[in-house]
Amino acid sequence: MRQIIECVPNFSEGRDKGVIDQIVKAIGSVEGVKVLDVDPGEATNRTVVTFVGEPEAVLEGAFQGVRKSAEVIDMRKHHGAHPRSGGCDVLPLVPVSGISLEECAVLARGLAERIFKELGIPCYCYEAAAFKPERKNLAVCRAGEYEALPEKIADPARRPDFSPSEFNDTVARCGAINVGARNFLVAVNFNLNTTSTRRAMAVAFDVREKGRKAREGGSLTGKLLKDADGNQIWIPGTLKGCKAIGWYIDEYGIAQVSMNITDIAATPLHIAYEEVCRAAAARGLKVTGTEIVGLVPKSVLMDAGKYYLEKQKRSLGISDDEIMKIAVKSMSLDDLRPFNPREKVIEYLMADPEEVAEKERLVRMSLKSFAAETASESPAPGGGSISAYMGALGAALGTMVANLSAHKRGWDDRWKEFSDWAEKGQAIMSELVGLVDEDTAAFDKIMAAFGLPKGTEEEKAARAQAIEEATLFASQVPLRTMKASFKAFEIARAMASEGNPNSVSDAGVGTLAARSAVLGACLNVKINAVGLKDQVKASALIAEAEEIAAKAIREESEILEIVNGKING
Repeated sequence: MRQIIECVPNFSEGRDKGVIDQIVKAIGSVEGVKVLDVDPGEATNRTVVTFVGEPEAVLEGAFQGVRKSAEVIDMRKHHGAHPRSGGCDVLPLVPVSGISLEECAVLARGLAERIFKELGIPCYCYEAAAFKPERKNLAVCRAGEYEALPEKIADPARRPDFSPSEFNDTVARCGAINVGARNFLVAVNFNLNTTSTRRAMAVAFDVREKGRKAREGGSLTGKLLKDADGNQIWIPGTLKGCKAIGWYIDEYGIAQVSMNITDIAATPLHIAYEEVCRAAAARGLKVTGTEIVGLVPKSVLMDAGKYYLEKQKRSLGISDDEIMKIAVKSMSLDDLRPFNPREKVIEYLMADPEEVAEKERLVRMSLKSFAAETASESPAPGGGSISAYMGALGAALGTMVANLSAHKRGWDDRWKEFSDWAEKGQAIMSELVGLVDEDTAAFDKIMAAFGLPKGTEEEKAARAQAIEEATLFASQVPLRTMKASFKAFEIARAMASEGNPNSVSDAGVGTLAARSAVLGACLNVKINAVGLKDQVKASALIAEAEEIAAKAIREESEILEIVNGKING
């Protein structure tokens, strides 16, 4: 598996576009790096850059970004609302695929060492990359911020992990960088209907895991309470894996609770939103909206959308786009500016537009264009792709009936039953939509194999092997279409029997479509399998296909009997 990591450096400049562009250009100039997002904040005077790639490229991109920031940012002139200790303040590496958090920690330590050795900028290592347990907490590394660096560097116990022995001109200009490795972090601001930083801070103390310092009488001004050993007593907040502060944003004219969710498994974004709303209401405040800083995994919005759909007792078996729209509206993610998931979700931004366009060439067409392409003299798309699309339509009709049933007046207590069916239908439909283009791609592989050179014996052997492999694949794809389409019968049967009676004919049409998909794909299995030299594999594929086809005919007959019975009364 290809190793992919994400890097999310935060630079202490959010107002000068020229400076920001220079840093981003330095990062993006490294081959293999893909810059996904640049999110500047004027009030915080801070820009979050998100980029991804293979480890070597990302490490080089990070280094070049730091090098350029050292040239264009002077920390002696920096002021902003967000805590910071350097021109590049934090530099975390995040595992995306094919690499562990522990491996990212090793890479982060090596990057910190290189930054100090080559650029002279001191570095703390935090979270998974920390050399000292207490430095897993970023707040410990950044304590006192940039202004405290002279005394921290002079103190061996507080000195950065890679550091000069004394404060010098490089440190004065660049500050110190916090280099780390962590899992996905969601940075989010909750907008409040107040201008009071103190009240925003109170809400932050209520919810953040660390909580607040305990005082006599529970007041805000009482004497601090300590335990028998003289240690400060803390009253923990309500949200695990969350750090938060309150601040006032001149740009918006409001106070916010600014939060980092460091464990989205323990505290999903929607749970944090609900809890901040509760804590704010308890203090006479209201959360007016939510602002995501940087990017989020798709699951963050999907989980939120499903959570609010469940609260509304509405079906979850709708498209991803519709689920995310519910998340956006439920948490007012578009309060301050329009929110477009295509610009904020990591998975969408990581996708190569050209690769996606090629992979989804057919399914991105209009119905009219798809029909015209099928009717053209080109041999693809052919029966295999059409079968997959018929299967997708069969599943879609069953899903539609499930969604209509979940929303039917008087059936409110059954919404979850039909929502579950609709979710199953969505999954089957998505699988079959993918098979529309995959079947055509399988045909293209056969054509490519036949086009290979055959001038020598070695070339002939390689060509024959390629043809055999491509033919086997072209037999397996329609078999997958058969299996996926057959799953649509379960939904059609349930909807014909239990679904909204006004839509029973739709369940019947879905059944017909699924049956045609299975039988059509069966023909494609057969015509491709007979071209295999390995007759044992060919016979096995054909036998399996014929068995599924026979079952599909029986399913169709039984379900249509139910449908006609309902229609005829």
